[in-house]
Amino acid sequence: MGMLVRAAVLLSPLLFCNAFLNLTGPSELEGVWKGSTILPCAYVPVKDLVQQTLTWTVVHDQSSGTIFRRDDSGDHVLLSEYRGRVSVLKDAPGNVSLHILNLEISDRGTYTCQVTWKASNNTLIAKEITTKVDVVKVAATKPVIRASEPGLTFAPGARTSLTCVASGSPPISYRWFRSGPGGEALLLSSQAKLAWDSLQPSDTGTYFCEAENRVGARAVQQSDAVELTVRESPVTRQPSPEAGRPQPTPRGDVPQRVPTGTQGTRLSLPLVILIAVVCSAVVFLLVFIIICIRKPKEVQVYEVKDHNLRAAASSRCESAGHYEEPICSTENNYVMEHMVNKRSQEISTEKNEYDCVGNTQESVYEVGDTA
Repeated sequence: MGMLVRAAVLLSPLLFCNAFLNLTGPSELEGVWKGSTILPCAYVPVKDLVQQTLTWTVVHDQSSGTIFRRDDSGDHVLLSEYRGRVSVLKDAPGNVSLHILNLEISDRGTYTCQVTWKASNNTLIAKEITTKVDVVKVAATKPVIRASEPGLTFAPGARTSLTCVASGSPPISYRWFRSGPGGEALLLSSQAKLAWDSLQPSDTGTYFCEAENRVGARAVQQSDAVELTVRESPVTRQPSPEAGRPQPTPRGDVPQRVPTGTQGTRLSLPLVILIAVVCSAVVFLLVFIIICIRKPKEVQVYEVKDHNLRAAASSRCESAGHYEEPICSTENNYVMEHMVNKRSQEISTEKNEYDCVGNTQESVYEVGDTA
């Protein structure tokens, strides 16, 4: 009885793990000839259980064998026809899906994914699932044009590209055309991508592409046409502070030409201020020179000459040898004469006038004594 209990205790973890360790994957899968596919196989990792080995086997109509094996020594591709075409992700716990590249018709068959885990008591647990794979040839679908930049309106000198994308069995060949007058189509390229390093207005037009593969009747699939426009932007851009300096032209870009007469000369603010200061200084200097070299207006100085009739009478008395009574009333006649450097003349005139008055008074006294 005790041995049975002990065995039940040892088996219980294994039963628990068995209940939750399940591989998941599709039972059937269809791959495209010359394409790639993934055969899913996954599980949820369980604590204390370590993946020991992984094997992928295949059963064809006429052969079978192990394609892939992963163990402690590494990954191994055992069938030569799969070498270089199959792989399993590393460092992805629980994901052991098989990746197959460049599918061939001979790859049709039943594939089995088998995983073995090792428990802490060295017990091994194995699980497996199978997937039936069919490889079919698919004709190219109608291609779609994808632009590298949003929108199909560009400025001259811009760089862009158009890519033709179709699905189906590879290889798929592509051709690019440009619609011409009268419905004619001009062949431009035999690549999936049509690129321009520097667009010009002459590149404006209608473009479309074709896709074709080697499946069935090799029907050619044509895309919808797109309209490519190359023109100047109608929005006027504000000039930058560097607008006056020549800018280097990037590779593939075409420098814009400005029509003659439309490009004005722009001066920076410091240069305008400097010109204003220089002009003000020149004006001030000219005014100063004019004031300095101009002949100063002569101050008009006039002298007032007092013609004393009495003095004149005295002079006449002396010259005649007889004396008359001096005239008490005097009449002054004022004559305005220009005075220029006549200071000495003024002094002489004043002295003579005083002498005349003195002589006249002396003569008066003498006449009185005689009487």
